[in-house]
Amino acid sequence: MKKSYELTFIVQIDANEDAMQATVDQVKAWVEAEDNGQVIKIDRWGRRRLAYEIDGQREGFYVLFEANIEPDHIPEIERDLKLSSEVLRYLIIRPD
Repeated sequence: MKKSYELTFIVQIDANEDAMQATVDQVKAWVEAEDNGQVIKIDRWGRRRLAYEIDGQREGFYVLFEANIEPDHIPEIERDLKLSSEVLRYLIIRPD
């Protein structure tokens, strides 16, 4: 049974806007892989200053997904996010 989750992640700032969009599309594909999830809403917060420097980056592109995901699919999504060189940080939570 799918449950509601919020996935927030920070994409590394590139000179190319298409590369950032490709990363957002890739994360969406990971969530929706094998029909284990469905992205309901994508909220692009845009470029923001980071609280502290991460991998030499002082700014990042923030994105929030609201999605319905199978709970046993979460570890696979987290693994993909950890391995991605474009994603600086991520957080997956269950909203109240």
